[in-house]
Amino acid sequence: MEINQTSQTSGNGSDKIAAASQSTRVGTNEMKGQQSAALLRSDLSNLKNDLDALVNRSASLSDEELRQAHAQMMAKFSSMRYAAKGIASEASRQLNRGVETTTEYVKGKPMQSVAVAVGTGVLLGLLFNRR
Repeated sequence: MEINQTSQTSGNGSDKIAAASQSTRVGTNEMKGQQSAALLRSDLSNLKNDLDALVNRSASLSDEELRQAHAQMMAKFSSMRYAAKGIASEASRQLNRGVETTTEYVKGKPMQSVAVAVGTGVLLGLLFNRR
């Protein structure tokens, strides 16, 4: 009987360590995602400013200068599109990870999950009935 209790205690400890580790990874990934999004916003703002400047001086540029400017703009746009796809991919991974975590929790603790769902439903029902 003591062996069984010891193994259960160890399992709970390792579960807590794994959960803490996952929480740290999620926090780090969120920070990286926020930094990437901020960088993308900055790049998009710079691209808009460059495009505005190009439009303002386009009448005075030669055809060759316009082609070069167009190529530069398209290169910037392409790199930004690639970065946006990366951010969208990371968001998708985080969403899937959240769904998996929630599914595991519900499977592991079905009664608590039902209680939380019922409580949330009651609270939302009370809030919506007041309006």
